[in-house]
Amino acid sequence: MYFTTGNKGKYIEAARIAEEFGVRLKQVNRHKVEIQSDDLAEIATFAAKEASEATQRPVVAEDSGFFVHALGGFPGPYSSFVHGTLGSEGILSLMHSMRNRGAHFQAVVAFCIPEARPVCFSAVVKGRVSRRTRGDHGFGFDPIFIPNKGDGRTFAQMDTDEKNMFSHRALVFRLFFSWLTRKPRLRQA
Repeated sequence: MYFTTGNKGKYIEAARIAEEFGVRLKQVNRHKVEIQSDDLAEIATFAAKEASEATQRPVVAEDSGFFVHALGGFPGPYSSFVHGTLGSEGILSLMHSMRNRGAHFQAVVAFCIPEARPVCFSAVVKGRVSRRTRGDHGFGFDPIFIPNKGDGRTFAQMDTDEKNMFSHRALVFRLFFSWLTRKPRLRQA
């Protein structure tokens, strides 16, 4: 199975989940085309379809967003851009006097085989925004997100295996690989 992403951290997290299902995930060695949209499914679907058609292989793409409730869902699907411009400290600065710290991560996986319509899966992890950055692992907004089902640590304070117990990406890839393992014909595509 091929995964189109330029983010090594995403690839490592997804590859570990794939192993749980006996699937070998390979990173597509090309730039992932990412459209601008307010819809994570639209972004992931476009990327999967474009990569599948370009490589003539079955491809999975993933897109995620960090949605801060007190900021009206900002940065949402623009998380990568916002992280690159404002960073975690910028989000914390915007929220410095806000009491509502609720947030969630959403991930969408799209799977496509050449000349077919992509199939999408989605997962959400609820949590809150910390008051300061904590941790050295992960990437993106991991240093400021504390999942509700965790032990109070941010994603960045967890190693990959710990994060994969709670993360939106792990949940959505488990949904996808569970579906895929019930479709032996697609696994061989």
